[in-house]
Amino acid sequence: MYYFMEKNISKIAKALRITSDQVQSVISLLIAGSTIPFIARYRKEITGSLDEVVLTAIRDQYHQLVELDKRREAILKSIEKQEKLTPALASAIEAAETLTELEDIYLPYKPKRKTRASMAKEKGLEPLALLLFEQGNGDPEKLVMDFINAELGVNTGAEALEGARDIIAEWVNENPEARQKVRELFWSEGIVESSVVKSKAQDAEAQKFKDYFEWKEPIKKIPSHRLLAMRRAEKEGFVTMDIAPSEELAIQILEKQFIRSGSEVAQQVRLAIKDSYKRLLRPSLETEIRVEAKLKADAEAIQVFSSNLKKLLLSSPLGQKRVLALDPGFRTGTKLVCLDEQGALLFNEVIYPNEPQRETTKAATILLGLCDRFKIEAIAIGNGTASRETEAFVKNIGLPKEILVVMVNESGASVYSASEVAREEFPDHDITVRGAVSIGRRLTDPLAELVKIDPKSIGIGQYQHDVDQSRLKAGLDDVVMSCVNSVGVEVNTASKELLSYVSGLGPQLAKSIVEFRNQHGAFADRQALHRVPRLGDKAFEQCAGFLRIRESKNPLDASAVHPERYNLVEKFAEDLGCTIKDLMTRAELRKKLDLKKYVTHEVGLPTLTDILAELEKPGRDPREKFEIFNFEEGVHEINDLKVGMSLPGIVTNVTNFGAFVDIGVHQDGLIHISHLSDRFVKDPNEVIAVQQRVKITVIEVDIPRKRIALSLKHDPFGNTPPANKSERSGAKSKLVERPKETMEDKLAQLRDKFRK
Repeated sequence: MYYFMEKNISKIAKALRITSDQVQSVISLLIAGSTIPFIARYRKEITGSLDEVVLTAIRDQYHQLVELDKRREAILKSIEKQEKLTPALASAIEAAETLTELEDIYLPYKPKRKTRASMAKEKGLEPLALLLFEQGNGDPEKLVMDFINAELGVNTGAEALEGARDIIAEWVNENPEARQKVRELFWSEGIVESSVVKSKAQDAEAQKFKDYFEWKEPIKKIPSHRLLAMRRAEKEGFVTMDIAPSEELAIQILEKQFIRSGSEVAQQVRLAIKDSYKRLLRPSLETEIRVEAKLKADAEAIQVFSSNLKKLLLSSPLGQKRVLALDPGFRTGTKLVCLDEQGALLFNEVIYPNEPQRETTKAATILLGLCDRFKIEAIAIGNGTASRETEAFVKNIGLPKEILVVMVNESGASVYSASEVAREEFPDHDITVRGAVSIGRRLTDPLAELVKIDPKSIGIGQYQHDVDQSRLKAGLDDVVMSCVNSVGVEVNTASKELLSYVSGLGPQLAKSIVEFRNQHGAFADRQALHRVPRLGDKAFEQCAGFLRIRESKNPLDASAVHPERYNLVEKFAEDLGCTIKDLMTRAELRKKLDLKKYVTHEVGLPTLTDILAELEKPGRDPREKFEIFNFEEGVHEINDLKVGMSLPGIVTNVTNFGAFVDIGVHQDGLIHISHLSDRFVKDPNEVIAVQQRVKITVIEVDIPRKRIALSLKHDPFGNTPPANKSERSGAKSKLVERPKETMEDKLAQLRDKFRK
């Protein structure tokens, strides 16, 4: 295994264009129990300042190669047990660099059920197969005479030839070179083709997959979201799907490899090759290609989801404010809760400002009274049903100007309200109160609240329920952990769900911290964490730098400076003849530090620079400053939209085919990838992100299907630029006065583009 380890390290280093020493250092740290966030932040000298992206790639590639080596060992043992392992075969197995290559080598030795070839061998037809495979000038009818044996079940020459062809077909199928050539053909020339199951064509559920009732596309070009959609349609029984290249081309490639003459004997080999491809190779490789294509599509989908989730988790927090949160509704009323600065529930009520009750005066009196009673600083309104009506009501009741009114994305709040986490937190309140609390907390600290919800319930990503769930969870856990640790966590107020994502902790230690805090009160300093049961030295090393204690006597406990470097900061202060607090508050003192004087074998300039940055802004929050966002006044529902309108919106989801935008009408609109920019866009994430505020143009409104098409282009309708000043001055009116037929033609073209 040591040989394999060295080979793996070199391979990873080459793939990532870093040194083998860096890879070795990272793997050693991971094996010792260090986390990615810890290594990225506090072990820069050891890794050469590798960031989390590269560190994660090293970890993932190393794990894949370890699994490859385990499979390699299992194959060697299996063939050795069969007493068929030769030095050449062992060398080929050890040299194999991919799982596919390994499995191709192993295929002839892989224990299998009875096959047509194995039964033919039992009938003594393998020597005949060898004679045919030599493709000499003999007569097949004469060659078979010696192999007709009624006792073995070979009664005629035709049966003998058929059995020999079965053996040859299996040889062709198990030939690594042949499999690789046809595999490459599948990837380069393979076509993904779907056809509707005729008996299901009129089903209502099938209509969402109507685009794939008759569809063809090269496998090398098909985008991940389309492949996942077609697979879902196939899984639900609405279409059938095939992936294959031209059969004629595939057989030509095989014949080029195996046919060595034009004799009659060679014709038997041709028949065997054709049978091998249709019966063995194609089904086997199509299954393999399906799996590989699905893995690639999954990886893209997970990357899209991860990118969206990171943007969402790192949304701007309002900060510690006293909040009144509203979960709007019509018939059932609007749920109202009041929260203190830490998000604790102070009061809950139901008001009825909307139809059908429309108790606006009573609702306004209650709301104004609560704002005064609890010194409310902001009002959070969920963006679901009746949200715009509720927003209009709130803004017209005469609130003090200093109270902010903010619309909050409530996706997943209902999932949280029915979860075990919510029941444990609010055992005496129903789901309506819990949902409103979640809306309010999302305003003050989106990260702390969203970690309590399964990311798949937040409404971001594409086809997340169709991808490999274990890979998805692992990828999203990495994102959440990265976000939590980049922001830092106040240990004396954090929930156990938030703490569980801190480096080195996890659910059990997070629970222990909360229980200890409840029993013994707030932690006075970071060292007090050592008193938590089962939180040992390694866990403390991993988590301490990411936990904040803002009320600690040691000001460094509120920063990202790791306790292992406190003595270094004390040395800074001692050399300058000041206190640590002075060092953190006075820039002129920090400027006097010559960091090169403090470089040692263990601590280099990267760490020293990080420490100095922390002293300047201790515990700084990397998230952007909060800004109020308002939707267009007077546009509350889809019926209010008109083609050509320019509206403000906020991006709720980014996919490979475009971005969805909330424009305040209870139905997100889609900016197709072709309308994200005036230039060609291959990856939507290049130009747009979740939570981004945009100014869009409405280009189509389909009220019956509740579909809204939007554009970010400067001229989404493709108007010809005016030639002179007089034409430019009248350009706007010309757009309005455009003949109806021309406009409809353009919209029809856009519809076709979106559907594709």
